Amino acid sequence: MYTYLIRRLLLMIPTLLGITVVVFTVMAASPGGISAQSLVEGQNLEPEAKKALEDYYNRIYGLDQPAPVQYLRWLNNVSPIGFTLDQNGHITGFSFTKGSNFGRSFLYGRPVLDVIGERLPVTLLLNLVSIPLVYIIAITIGVRAATQRGSPFDVGSGAVMLGLWSVPTMLTGVVLIGFFASDQYWHWFPTAGLSQRAALDMPFLPHWGSVTQVLVLFGLMMTGAALLGALGRAGSVYLRTAVTATFGVAFGVLMVHSLPNPPGLVLYGVFALGLGGLGGLIGFMEFAALRTAIMALLGMFAGALVATHVQHGEFVRGFLLDRVWHLVLPVICLTYGGFAFLARLTRTSVLENLLSDYARTARAKGVSEPQVVWRHVFRNSLLPLITVSASLLPALLAGSVIVESIFSIDGMGKLAIEAVKGRDREMVLSITLISGLLTLVGYLIADICYAIADPRVSYD
Repeated sequence: MYTYLIRRLLLMIPTLLGITVVVFTVMAASPGGISAQSLVEGQNLEPEAKKALEDYYNRIYGLDQPAPVQYLRWLNNVSPIGFTLDQNGHITGFSFTKGSNFGRSFLYGRPVLDVIGERLPVTLLLNLVSIPLVYIIAITIGVRAATQRGSPFDVGSGAVMLGLWSVPTMLTGVVLIGFFASDQYWHWFPTAGLSQRAALDMPFLPHWGSVTQVLVLFGLMMTGAALLGALGRAGSVYLRTAVTATFGVAFGVLMVHSLPNPPGLVLYGVFALGLGGLGGLIGFMEFAALRTAIMALLGMFAGALVATHVQHGEFVRGFLLDRVWHLVLPVICLTYGGFAFLARLTRTSVLENLLSDYARTARAKGVSEPQVVWRHVFRNSLLPLITVSASLLPALLAGSVIVESIFSIDGMGKLAIEAVKGRDREMVLSITLISGLLTLVGYLIADICYAIADPRVSYD
């Protein structure tokens, strides 16, 4: 195993070199290339100032030198071991401790790592919220659909997952903004960013005029969640179906009533029947865990609505609630396609192992069905999920270009697009190098997880 790890770590070096060489070659061979003249054109400078700026770029980045020399110079800068250079770019010696220097951004005029350090926390926040949701929902639905093959839940979830996976993210983002962030319909969420400027001066937690009112809010939310959660877990099917259908009808009427233009009775009926039917299906669903979770969330939402109407004084949502409010629509766009794909992948993988010999042997020995599914079958079904999860590390850095662009979020995905458009060579190469490194590390971790999940896998 140790020999395998050392070999893989050593192979990362030529792989990263190959990745950066390809990216550098594409940028250098693109129409116009990257030169000092292309960086200063369009700035309306005096001829003397323009010439001085061109000389500065040539001295700092070596843009007047051949492309292979430029690449070797960049490689020497990012390598912690290499040649030391003076202010004019001349070699002064060799050092094993010179450190890495990713250079200054052409576009922002600042060190590359400083710009990445500002954008990276935003992308990490989006992914650390969306990735757990994707895997929790996918595993829950996928395992249930596999164990109840051919049931209404299996057929219904399959149709829903296929529909969600087929909808493009850009279309979903535009539709969500158009309906739920527009003044013409329901202006419930913000259209852009992750927080308002005023939220930076707010306290962290939401509050009214006193701590008592905050306690009332959380108390009503927890009470509603506990009541409906208990009903969803142990209540009769007719009672919980009636309750969830009533919630759906009430919410549909409130949605239509909150429209800015006076709606007609037909729209009231469509929303009431549609959401009422959806609520009834939730209450009638046989999957107790998912049904209980959804009904608990409905109870929490109902408790929050009641608290906002009985409280007095000005409500301050605070920095935390403002950030959550801004995250709702981007997280929806980031998660629905992922859990739709992984749910179907989980179902297929679990279904292949449910009828295997070791599962039948475990049942013959008297092992309960939940233990067969989760202790035996699910562990052997993890390999496809581990393969997909190998891309999680680079995704934490790369972000989502589409979602960040639609919602004007200054994350790593948007930064990469801006760097490519502005021909910011230093930024593009740095993002490529870090993303490539994380990709290779992710594949290495996936290989190690293969051996942990399946003892038959060995790298000795």
